[in-house]
Amino acid sequence: MFEFSSIEQYHAALKEGKTTCLQAVEHYLDRIRSASHLNAFIEVYASEALQKARSLDQRRNAGHPARKLHGVVVGLKDVICYKDHKLSASSNILKNFTSLYSATAVERLLAEEAIIIGNCNCDEFAMGSTNENSAYGRVLNALDETRVPGGSSGGSAVAVQAGLCMISLGSDTGGSVRQPADFCGIIGLKPAYGRISRYGLIAYGSSFDQIGIFGTTVYDVALALEVMAGPDEFDSTVSSTKVEKYTDLIGKKSKYRVAYFNEALDHSSLDPEISSSITGLIEKLNKDGHEVSPVEFDLLDYVVPAYYIITTAEASSNLSRYDGVRYGYRTQRKGINLTDFYKQSRSEGLGKEVKRRIMLGTFVLSAGYYDAYFTKAQKVRSLLTKKIQLIFREFDFIIMPTSPATAFKAGEKTTDPIAMYLADIYTVIANLAGIPSISVPLFSHSNGMPFGLQVMSNRFNEVHLLRFSNQMMQEQKAQPGKLK
Repeated sequence: MFEFSSIEQYHAALKEGKTTCLQAVEHYLDRIRSASHLNAFIEVYASEALQKARSLDQRRNAGHPARKLHGVVVGLKDVICYKDHKLSASSNILKNFTSLYSATAVERLLAEEAIIIGNCNCDEFAMGSTNENSAYGRVLNALDETRVPGGSSGGSAVAVQAGLCMISLGSDTGGSVRQPADFCGIIGLKPAYGRISRYGLIAYGSSFDQIGIFGTTVYDVALALEVMAGPDEFDSTVSSTKVEKYTDLIGKKSKYRVAYFNEALDHSSLDPEISSSITGLIEKLNKDGHEVSPVEFDLLDYVVPAYYIITTAEASSNLSRYDGVRYGYRTQRKGINLTDFYKQSRSEGLGKEVKRRIMLGTFVLSAGYYDAYFTKAQKVRSLLTKKIQLIFREFDFIIMPTSPATAFKAGEKTTDPIAMYLADIYTVIANLAGIPSISVPLFSHSNGMPFGLQVMSNRFNEVHLLRFSNQMMQEQKAQPGKLK
């Protein structure tokens, strides 16, 4: 029987002849079929994945050296281009659209012999925190099917959580990898802005979007980052900063200086158990020799308004291309003028939440409101970035909750979009500042659901972020009762 605990274990089993890539793919296809009610995948590339697995087995048996992601089974969020495969951003306006090229991140996975098994459900155009805003229906949390998996990368998170693939890719504009990772009890990494090329990622907020990674071990996440990161001639915003060999560096143990915000742990929106668990972890980290100290942070209540003003403004611009003329859905109504054609196509093709954000973004960019909203939000972003940089002069990390609560019940917040937006209070900071952040599954709530610790580091300091996360994961593994 096929078993998977980590890519390292899997590759060792392949080398020893205990399993094959074909057995791995067959295992995951069976799992996907049996868990189809979770609605994690939109489309499964079964025959293609099986063919790729056979080819890799033949190459390995013929003596060809295996590459870094040899036979690793990967799921892709339905906002990441994969040539000759359907791409819809879980929206009716792009249903049946086929991608003409592959994202740079996907090309790099394939070059290292990964197997793409399918594309994962998500909130439409990555706009949502519950995966209830999809044209394909909502995704279920495998731990409690009455609860949401988080969003917008809920399908990618559940695909890893339920053992439907080894790792998966999502996108993170304001927490869309870390929050579902938190709700699903797995690891979710958002690298620094510019660490992974955005070429081939459908844009929501161009100055925020970043491809992120889901996994069950820090090593697996680090390996995927190692493969995908680095310069790309197709993305002018990608960094040329050196990409470390993360997998060789995360095993070391160090003592770190860690900051936290009392304003975050004492916030009225935070579940008391989450606050208590993180406070207990702070005490433990200090006892273990780390230096963990509070830092004043007076911008917490401004981050969500600033984030939603800027991202919706960028979305208003980015989504204007979906007009029913060049590709995607177009209205079937006859005898209407061009303006009404645009209105009708977009009204019929786009979902409620996407239309809400487009209208909000158009409003804040409009004459008379630009300075009142958009300019002020940019000033808040600048102040926040400077404040974060000052903190990282004295500290290695900032820790805080990933989400104010554990996974909530399906439908619980759909009638109150403001409450939904405010739930992003802890995750949007990293996107506004462009810094890397990770959600590490360390805790369990009395309601039976998992929740994680969010750790942020300075820009492009993913090495120490992954190392510290790995230390905490190993500690939890060795003493499972201590952190929970």
